Amino acid sequence: MPHVDATAAMTFDERYRAIDARDVRFDGQFVTAVRSTGIYCRPSCPARTPKPANVTFYPTSAAAHEAGYRACKRCLPEAAPGSPAWDLRGDIAGRAMRLIADGVVEREGVPGLARRLGYSARHLARLLTAELGAGPLALARAQRAHTARMLLVSTDLPAADVAFSAGFASVRQFNDTVREVFGLSPSDLRARRPAAARTVSAPAAGTIDLVLPYRAPFDAAGLFAWMRARAVAGVEDAGADSFARVLRLPGGPVWFAIRLDGAGKLRLSARLTHLGDLPVLVSRVRRLFDLDADPTAVDAALSAHPAVAPLVAATGGIRVPGAADPHEMLIRAMIGQQITVAAARTALTALTAELGERVAPHDGLDRLFPTMTAIAEHGAEVLRGPAARIRAVTGAAAALASGALELGPGDDSLAQREALLALPGVGPWTADYVRMRVLGDPDITLPGDVAVRAGAAAAGLPADPRGYEAWAARAAPWRSYLTAHLWRAAPTTAIRAPRARTAPANGALDDRDHPDDPHCRRPLHAAHR
Repeated sequence: MPHVDATAAMTFDERYRAIDARDVRFDGQFVTAVRSTGIYCRPSCPARTPKPANVTFYPTSAAAHEAGYRACKRCLPEAAPGSPAWDLRGDIAGRAMRLIADGVVEREGVPGLARRLGYSARHLARLLTAELGAGPLALARAQRAHTARMLLVSTDLPAADVAFSAGFASVRQFNDTVREVFGLSPSDLRARRPAAARTVSAPAAGTIDLVLPYRAPFDAAGLFAWMRARAVAGVEDAGADSFARVLRLPGGPVWFAIRLDGAGKLRLSARLTHLGDLPVLVSRVRRLFDLDADPTAVDAALSAHPAVAPLVAATGGIRVPGAADPHEMLIRAMIGQQITVAAARTALTALTAELGERVAPHDGLDRLFPTMTAIAEHGAEVLRGPAARIRAVTGAAAALASGALELGPGDDSLAQREALLALPGVGPWTADYVRMRVLGDPDITLPGDVAVRAGAAAAGLPADPRGYEAWAARAAPWRSYLTAHLWRAAPTTAIRAPRARTAPANGALDDRDHPDDPHCRRPLHAAHR
């Protein structure tokens, strides 16, 4: 009898119809293992549809590997975009997959992953095996195999560099894994890459150039505009179809650039201090640009509401930007409270100019965003504005630097919110906004946001916080994308900076009602872009 993943939302019949239709929308969301051939495929594989009795669906390629299947050489399932389920799901499986993608197993081992999730290593292995068909080591191994395949077919890196860039401990381990997963040696896998991949102009010396898959439609223009409005001089630079920045990763500084080429492909160029940071970088860039989103599902769900349908028609495939660095995201959000985007960008640029670490310049970018320790110790000397806000920012940085506050993509959503709300100067808006950006939570409303309310009014939705929140419940679980549409819809003239507020006696700032319009000419909240 055909196996059905008990935790999946789709039934066996629904998945089978998807593979029979070769529906690309489901690529990356599950794999199809065929017992008669011993291979697994993406749903859109052009091969003949197997008989239902021979099919087993798995939620991850790692589960298929563990069951003894190898990847299809024709459809290359490892080349599909990642599953949107890991953002949509806030359970242990979703949190673990986000952390594994961020390289936690390579850096801290399974015990480190388990500690972050609040379980013993043994219990975590049992949970993930039950949920996903594979334990943490197998899931991390599949991640390494995916990175190796991507490098073999997209670059001319020597095999040894590919091995260590993908996170393998040795070239032998790399060779064995590639043969086991793909049924080909690394050299044979590279030889099968499409001719187009071999004719791409060579990147600059020391630069890795990759294609990042995504699901169409993709609102690239909106994302690049978002980044451009928030670019901190020296750290970031953005144009109409590109974004670049320098970023601190576990192995050292990295420069990367994202650009949309003439063929509509999203290309990542990078220079790394340590090649082993490449999987981490790819994971963070994918989160920053929301590349694993399911825009078809989002657009279909939101278009079902007549008031929102015109917004979706105008901007299909809208994305919710993530965070390249969770700690930095919190600081940027707090500094941007109740001031204009321009003012926040000025403050962040001054902070970075004074406290950011200098790096070798590349395309005009020559510094890293300051460490939390630097902000905690010297931020008060640089920051301007209300004393309560400065104390709140430096206090948050001190908590992050000391480890008293942990903030990352594997956090439990509600626990993260509670931890943030416990900080002076952090109210519901900031806590929820950080959840949206750091966790990739697709279901955040921000009912007190001025631009959301202005966009709601323009779209004919209730504009008061309580009324809007009640209406928005019907858009679950895609309320973050509704928020992005309403930011876009907010009339410029409807947004006004609020009057200065007096800090409460406890030194906290009331941030319940922050203005924001990420797409208008005069956006008013720096944290959003």
